[in-house]
Amino acid sequence: MAGRIASEILRRFSIDLTSYEDLYKHFHAHPELSLQEKATSEKITAHLAQLNAYEIQTNIGGYGLVGVLRNGPGKTILLRADMDALPVKELTGLPYASSVVMCDADGNDKPVMHACDIAKARASWSGTLIVLFQPNEERGGGAQAMVDDGLYSKIPIPDFCLGQHVMRLRAGTIGSRPGTIMAACDSMKVTVFGRGGHGSLPHLTVDPAVLAAHIVVRLQTIVSREIEPSDLGVLTVGSLQAGATENIIADRAEIGLDFRSVKLETRQKIITAIKRIVEAECAASGSPKPPIFTPTRRFPPTDNDNKMADQLAASFGEHFGEDFDGNTDRSNVSEDFSTLATSKGIPAAFWFLGGIDHGVWDRAIKEDSLIEVASNHSALFKPVIQPTLRAGVDALCVGALTFLGKQNSSPSHKL
Repeated sequence: MAGRIASEILRRFSIDLTSYEDLYKHFHAHPELSLQEKATSEKITAHLAQLNAYEIQTNIGGYGLVGVLRNGPGKTILLRADMDALPVKELTGLPYASSVVMCDADGNDKPVMHACDIAKARASWSGTLIVLFQPNEERGGGAQAMVDDGLYSKIPIPDFCLGQHVMRLRAGTIGSRPGTIMAACDSMKVTVFGRGGHGSLPHLTVDPAVLAAHIVVRLQTIVSREIEPSDLGVLTVGSLQAGATENIIADRAEIGLDFRSVKLETRQKIITAIKRIVEAECAASGSPKPPIFTPTRRFPPTDNDNKMADQLAASFGEHFGEDFDGNTDRSNVSEDFSTLATSKGIPAAFWFLGGIDHGVWDRAIKEDSLIEVASNHSALFKPVIQPTLRAGVDALCVGALTFLGKQNSSPSHKL
């Protein structure tokens, strides 16, 4: 369906988003951590049920759910949204800010925050629409869990997968690009061992805090000295834990690592370098036991199908005008959305949705202070409800209508 037609349909069937603003505030104030999205899933299920248009299936790969809207012959389009929140104490000061505390996967209490009615227009399009609400995106396991739990035996296999995520961009803007739009991401915990003892007798110990400190400093040379400057590589030490009191030398330290790449060979180069450096520093410190490397997360790169990206660019350009950027910068953040597509060889496309208040964004641009604008995963990240919500709804609808057929069109080869 041409971009102009998709935009016209959307304008003709535009809906009042007041009730959806209330839903947004509810979800923002009642977030749930990965693998614990029970109430969120139930709330979404109840909302879909009252629309009386979708075949609903729940508890797929955890608390994942899907709604299927069949509307005659044509393509099958999957729209994905994620549901889980982050272990971050919200400091936005919003009246609907989260004050929720939940127990995380490690047994620790953590504060939590969530850093168009196509059905009405059924006479104007033909095909099948699938809305998928995915759990456990933040830990990178939800999409695979849904696939492994038989997702595609429960619903029609889609012809196209579409997804979006709010980002640190001007509210109401849409950004996409052909090819890789988000990097791959790996996380791991590295445990190194020392010999514990009293702080007054350091010569009788092997201090894992000192060992870990040397590792942290040396790890910084991987990207700066081993990755080609034109390539993408990011390595972050996100956590470092050793001991629990001032005068005791611990017997181990744990280092939390996060690293990003686009090329598989670059990923392997980073992993190899991490292990080489850690093992060498352990040997240099006289560590009594070899280190342990424990992978904790892995996100694939998110690659937009070039043909889909071109078709979406035409539709988004028609609908959003100057608020659409078809060559947005590739991001180093990561998503597991693409697993829903690559597991079945389905073409997919993903885009960014801007959520930053216009005044805040424009002032930061004028003062060259964008670095001070809070981004995703920050305790101060606070997307404005409008025009963010309207743009997000419009983008999903325009995206779906771009690939759905016109009513009375000939059947797809795949039903």
